[in-house]
Amino acid sequence: MCDLRHPVQASRQDIQAKDSAASQNVDNTSKGGPRKPRQMRPNYNEIHAKPLPLDVYPLPTFIPHNPISIVRIAVNLLSHSLWSPNSHKVIHKAYFSPETQSIHITDPQSIRALWEQGFWGKGSLSRSEPQWLIAEKRRRGIEASKTSAEVTLSRREVRNQFKLERARAQREEIEQQLRQEGKLAPDETIGKLVEDGQLSESDEETPSSREAGNIDTTKGDVTVSEVNGTTANETPSQGAKLGLEAEIEDMEHLQLTLEEAFFLTYVLGVLEVVNGTKGSYPLPAWFLVRLYSAHSTFSESPSQLAQQMGLSLHSAHQPQHLLHQLDPAVSYIPSIAPDNDFLLRYVVFHHFRSLGWVVRPGIKFGIDYLIYIRGPAFHHAEFAITIVPSYSHPYWSETPERLAEKKKNDWWWFHRVHRVQTQALKTLVLVYVEVPPPWDKESMGGGFKVDIGTVLKRYTLREFVFKRWSPSRNRD
Repeated sequence: MCDLRHPVQASRQDIQAKDSAASQNVDNTSKGGPRKPRQMRPNYNEIHAKPLPLDVYPLPTFIPHNPISIVRIAVNLLSHSLWSPNSHKVIHKAYFSPETQSIHITDPQSIRALWEQGFWGKGSLSRSEPQWLIAEKRRRGIEASKTSAEVTLSRREVRNQFKLERARAQREEIEQQLRQEGKLAPDETIGKLVEDGQLSESDEETPSSREAGNIDTTKGDVTVSEVNGTTANETPSQGAKLGLEAEIEDMEHLQLTLEEAFFLTYVLGVLEVVNGTKGSYPLPAWFLVRLYSAHSTFSESPSQLAQQMGLSLHSAHQPQHLLHQLDPAVSYIPSIAPDNDFLLRYVVFHHFRSLGWVVRPGIKFGIDYLIYIRGPAFHHAEFAITIVPSYSHPYWSETPERLAEKKKNDWWWFHRVHRVQTQALKTLVLVYVEVPPPWDKESMGGGFKVDIGTVLKRYTLREFVFKRWSPSRNRD
């Protein structure tokens, strides 16, 4: 194949290509050698295409200058009115665990569906996404794919190895410079000068070496090759793989918080919390409100009060033909406090989830919630939510006893929380929840049923974004 370019132009292009290749090789060499190609990341846009575990049927787009679009919308509306589509094709099953005060889901299909369609819950044996079974298969040599936690760990190891190589190169460069200046003999090292007091340890250590710490100095390529060789030698045959895969039992379940489970049950209607002790019938929403409110806080040991309360609640929830004979245990059901922890957390959770945010627990950063625009698989959370009960209603200031019932936080608590969020590069949002007067005064004679919609309307929210004011940065 002949080259039809001008000789001068062709030579210039060849020289530029060689120069760019040489500069790229120099850059790779200065950074510790050519980097290995990274493993292809999964297509999260396709995996998490549905933001909620529902099937929606949007209308066709209306185009003003195209009259056919009106006909399409009319036909779509007519077909939906005659044959209404079903948005709840799958109803997930779960059960309440009073020991962990959470909701457990054990069906593998429901676990994947709830995680991929809105990032609900977390794996009981994983950091967030349920990946214990994949990690166990990889550990036994059955599956070669990596989990997200393993990918993160391997990246950290690569970074630490790069820091060690950089620190070693800087140390050799300093030694070479000292030998040229005559301050160091050819067979001596910097450690000799440190022992003689001519050089301090801070001068000897570079920032990279101090940051690297006491990590093993074995070369990354050798270590990786040895590990790969060991894994290849220990990889079982195809028949053994099938046998091991059949023996592995998925011991992980999806663990939902009380707020997540109640939103899926009451708002979306895609989750049924089953009563495992008194049959397999799903529990209604009003029953779940009382059950979750009774287990909203942890105690050192399960008290008899909580156990009797649970028995009373289960006795209260009977089939319709038995409601005329009210169980005496129903009279033991206590009222729900207006500042119950579950209610305050759920009101905030309901507010941000209704606005389209992905709400995740924020216990890792010492706050109530972390909110994401799309989810933790796409980017980090930008806002950290802290709930602050507000007692502005005149009811809470009428008597000294009511003033003493208010939940208060001191200034040091606020300083600690904000300090952590500043270090984590997150914006702190204080959500003040206005606590109404007591609304659950009667729990007798059928009064134990809760009108959830009316109760939620009693609570109002105020969002306050707090940022640290620095005189050197916020002058204008």
